[in-house]
Amino acid sequence: MQRRQFLKTAGLGAAGVAAAPFVATAHADETYTWDMVTSWPKNFPALGTGANDFARRVEQLSNGRMKIRVHGAGELVPALEVFDAVSAGTAEMGHSTPYYWRGKLPAAQFFTAVPFGMSTTEMNAWLYHGGGQELWDEVYAKHNLKPFAVGNTGPQMAGWFKKEINSLDDMQGLKLRLPGLAGEAMNGIGVSTVNMPGSEIFTSMQTGVLDAADWVGPYNDMAFGLHQVADYYYTTVWNEPTATVETMINLDAWNALPEDLQDVIREAARASNLAMYTEFAYRNAQALETLVDEHNVQLREFPDDVVQALYESSQAVIQNQVESDEDSRRIYESYANFQNLIRPFSDIGEYAYLKGRDAVGG
Repeated sequence: MQRRQFLKTAGLGAAGVAAAPFVATAHADETYTWDMVTSWPKNFPALGTGANDFARRVEQLSNGRMKIRVHGAGELVPALEVFDAVSAGTAEMGHSTPYYWRGKLPAAQFFTAVPFGMSTTEMNAWLYHGGGQELWDEVYAKHNLKPFAVGNTGPQMAGWFKKEINSLDDMQGLKLRLPGLAGEAMNGIGVSTVNMPGSEIFTSMQTGVLDAADWVGPYNDMAFGLHQVADYYYTTVWNEPTATVETMINLDAWNALPEDLQDVIREAARASNLAMYTEFAYRNAQALETLVDEHNVQLREFPDDVVQALYESSQAVIQNQVESDEDSRRIYESYANFQNLIRPFSDIGEYAYLKGRDAVGG
């Protein structure tokens, strides 16, 4: 009877989970307490609170059988050492984003964002239905990790610049905080990029270590006060048309979990992925209005020659990576094939609608 009840409840699917949390009774006497290390300051808006939200969902869906203790960046391990800590079992879980690990696993970058690549809706479709998750599992397993998407920032701004960019010449020699494939593409047009935790950006801009910085979008950028250290906010979305936030789980710890708690984590991850994305859409809209109306932030778009140069550099960076790394080749082949499949519908669907809405002033 217990088995029948579990199957009946689990059959509700993702929609049923939120309304009526499922709890299997197998191994009901076993409880688990895990540590989650993150790349975000404790309780940082959307990203840090997203980690808290995921932990809460897991505890709720497991009826208290699984508790996750969330640690902000630097509490147990530094922000950019989450990957190694979880791989080694120092913590059972991590909360971060895959392109931070390009020095350890170059192929991971494709699971965060690809310059001029897929949107958030398209990216999630690839992960959930197009084979992306299976490839992600495969490459992370080599590092004793199991990954899940647990959030998304949506499209990210090009960043904050201390000086106005009027041509490609103005980009030469700039020191810019920008990770991932986009950072490599910027290097290719004469910019010098670095990767650093978000918590270090403000001071680096203030002291002249950086001339410009990408972080996330209006909501998180305003939380770090970046409008106080740069006059120009470049909104051109090229670098991160989407940005997946991940949880990674130590594979030994994952394999030791009973199947029902694995299902709890899987469904909590899906719910948290949607929750973060929709929160960013709402909060970014509010923050952008505040930045412009109250702080007089100057919005700008990159000139055409800069965008064209970034596109060409991005293609060269991707090509170099897929030629030098077999995992990158297989992942990007799947990614590109899926983008080619879904793009025609995206173009005649949401993109065409938004263009039409703007044209009539809706």
